[in-house]
Amino acid sequence: MKVIIGAGSQQWPGWTATHQDQLDLLRRNTWEEWFGERRADALLCEHVFEHLTEQEARDASKICFDFLKPGGFLRVAVPDGYFRNEEYQNTVKIGGPGPADHPAAGHRSVFNYNTLTQVLRSAGFSVDVLEYCDDGGRFHFNHWDWSSGPIYRSLLSDHRNSLNELGFVSLIVDAIKPR
Repeated sequence: MKVIIGAGSQQWPGWTATHQDQLDLLRRNTWEEWFGERRADALLCEHVFEHLTEQEARDASKICFDFLKPGGFLRVAVPDGYFRNEEYQNTVKIGGPGPADHPAAGHRSVFNYNTLTQVLRSAGFSVDVLEYCDDGGRFHFNHWDWSSGPIYRSLLSDHRNSLNELGFVSLIVDAIKPR
């Protein structure tokens, strides 16, 4: 079982798309009702965790950990706090730009690879960092299998990126539940 959390309009073959009213990252009872005794092989969470405070992200990580099978993974993509692009950082900042109906208006955290891995490790996960900027702003790409958990806002998929210029990057990690 592979589940997209906070799918919005995302639909990927082989994945079940869910929304906050079905699986709320902060309400364990929604997970208990939806999953019952079942556990997921993989969870996909693209640009959702930035809508949580750091403590809420820790709590959500624990819930995800508990509803994964041993050896399963949670793939998380968030805006990268270390990406050196002023327009990007203005767009992804806490509170976001512009009017209240802008998607970034609900941003409550801006993560970098250090803070996000700490959050996920606090729940018991081991973490592989797939795409990220280091604290100097340099972008790193570690080969990962898109078919195992697609992330649109990634180096190879996002239409804003080219071979010559990064227009939009995400911090992407796999959080793996030990066997």
